[in-house]
Amino acid sequence: MGPPGTPADLSNAEIVDYSIVEGDGRVRLKLKDGSVVEVRLEIMNILRAGNDPNTGLPTYVVQSAPLVRLVETPKELRKAPLRPGSKDPKAIQGFG
Repeated sequence: MGPPGTPADLSNAEIVDYSIVEGDGRVRLKLKDGSVVEVRLEIMNILRAGNDPNTGLPTYVVQSAPLVRLVETPKELRKAPLRPGSKDPKAIQGFG
C-alpha cells in the first residue's frame, strides 16, 4: 500500500468470501420532485489487498455497482413515450 490516494496493488490480492449479516443493501429515497428512487448496491467481489503499513490493519477493495430503480413518480413529471419511427431531435443517435 502506498500513500493515501494511490491505487492499491492488487497483483497479490485474494478474493474473500462473505455473507450478508444485516440488511439487503437497498435504500429508498424520496426526491424533492415527489419521485421515489430505490438504490441497491450489488457486490461483485471483495478482495483483501494486504495490510496498511501504518496501522497493520487488513486493506479491502470492494468491487460493486449501484442498481437504480424508479419506484414512483408524480403524473405531472411523466411524458408520452416516443412512438416507433418518430424522430426526436434531442435523441442520441442509435437510441430512438
